[in-house]
Amino acid sequence: MARPVRAFVDLVALQHNFKRVSDFAPHLKIMAVIKADGYGHGMLRVAKSLNKADAFAVASTEEALILRNAGINKPVFLLTGFHHGDELSDIQKHNLTPVIHNHEQLSILADWKKTTDADEVLNIWCKLDTGMHRVGFDPGEIAIVQKKITGVQNLNLSGIMSHLANADNVLDNKTDQQISLFKKCIKSKSLAKSLANSAGIVAWPESHFDWLRPGIMLFGSSPLLDKSAVDLDLLPVMTLESEIINIKKLSKHETIGYGGDWTCPEDMSVAVVAIGYGDGYPRSATTGTPVAINGKRSQVLGRVSMDMITVDLRGIENARIGDPVELWGQNIPIDEIATLCNTIAYELMCQVTPRVPRISR
Repeated sequence: MARPVRAFVDLVALQHNFKRVSDFAPHLKIMAVIKADGYGHGMLRVAKSLNKADAFAVASTEEALILRNAGINKPVFLLTGFHHGDELSDIQKHNLTPVIHNHEQLSILADWKKTTDADEVLNIWCKLDTGMHRVGFDPGEIAIVQKKITGVQNLNLSGIMSHLANADNVLDNKTDQQISLFKKCIKSKSLAKSLANSAGIVAWPESHFDWLRPGIMLFGSSPLLDKSAVDLDLLPVMTLESEIINIKKLSKHETIGYGGDWTCPEDMSVAVVAIGYGDGYPRSATTGTPVAINGKRSQVLGRVSMDMITVDLRGIENARIGDPVELWGQNIPIDEIATLCNTIAYELMCQVTPRVPRISR
């Protein structure tokens, strides 16, 4: 490997975090959400490691087929159903479970079932909009939706889910409202139910129905505004790391990088590290964003470039070219970087680019 940037994926930490999900509701089923290439960690790597999951959830048929082609035969849910009718043959063939959320999808399904020769039953779930207001059937029409599905031969409604909008904030009463509405709408005992995302799992036990749907907490980021990953005993799964590729001795008043945004307040040494926004490190990381050099905290100086950042060496003894630099992971919490960059850990994980190899350990 020529360029030193790499993202280490700790599968033991991943399994630990999965166990933490189970600790909150030991007797419920777990649908591990591994869309977007396993939140940037590598979907197949994650799926194979989470062998105790009862099912997986992804965003698209394409993602689901990657799992099936790799020999993964657990139930796979398509969280936004399907986008075009020509996906349905693959959905049926590979025993995928679409979660439909609008009447157009339902009509496409009904028409397809009339024309296909397949006698196999297709199990589907419905998405109910309890307050997120993105996708989902309106609560008042769920009885009509169920009746339509019952009228289509070999189409079976096996479950209903919804999604919590504000569960990361334990002081926000919207979550209680969503839980109450979900309970009111879903009276059938024969239908499986799912509402709890990571935040719901941790902070809202009333949202624990038949299936839990953990996502971000699997990867070691806190789903709550007022609790850290450490507070919740979640371990970082991704450690983004590079190396020092140059050391510059600069004089007082010299500037660093594009725009000369940072001026040396004294004679000092700085390290150049091989990482930048071309690797997915956020350009919004400004002076003061922490890094760890040989395990010791330091900070970014000046602007992030496409392939490089500049780091403060004051207080770092005996730094050398080739020394490891952690951008987030074991020493630098990804949630801390996300807060400083005015984003969320989800985005940081997902935007690590393909040119950065993922290495299991």
